[in-house]
Amino acid sequence: MVKKVQKTSPAKKAVRAVRPATVKAKAQTLLSTGADVIAKAQAEGTKMIEAIKKEGMSLQRKTQALAEEKISEATSRVAAVATGVGSKANGQWDKLEGIFEERVARALNKLGVPSAKDIDVLISRIETLNKNVSKLAASQGAAAANGVAKPAARRSTARKTGAAAQ
Repeated sequence: MVKKVQKTSPAKKAVRAVRPATVKAKAQTLLSTGADVIAKAQAEGTKMIEAIKKEGMSLQRKTQALAEEKISEATSRVAAVATGVGSKANGQWDKLEGIFEERVARALNKLGVPSAKDIDVLISRIETLNKNVSKLAASQGAAAANGVAKPAARRSTARKTGAAAQ
């Protein structure tokens, strides 16, 4: 197949000649406009990023304050529960200790071991007896100094004379 080459008209040649120059000018205009848009987008983007940063910092502070508040509430609740449990445990421990002491005291009593109360009573009785002996000794010493005979000595002589008479 053979193609015929068509002749182009001079008007079409002029349009083709004008087109590259126009396209170049339009491309430059488009590039400069695009560069302006990019510059504006960068400036606005920087402003937006700064605004987002500020908002993020504000949210972070608020969140941190809220978290600290919740942590302090939880800590106080746990401390209150721990205190309650500790006091109950101490009460139970005291009861157990009392029961143990009572049973040990009963076992020692069955074995004939005196209790602390028994020993305290005996100590007070001994102190009372010591005071009475001291008073008696002091009164007998004073009577001997005055020439009064001791009542115990009379009894012993009476016993000796009564024994000799029999």
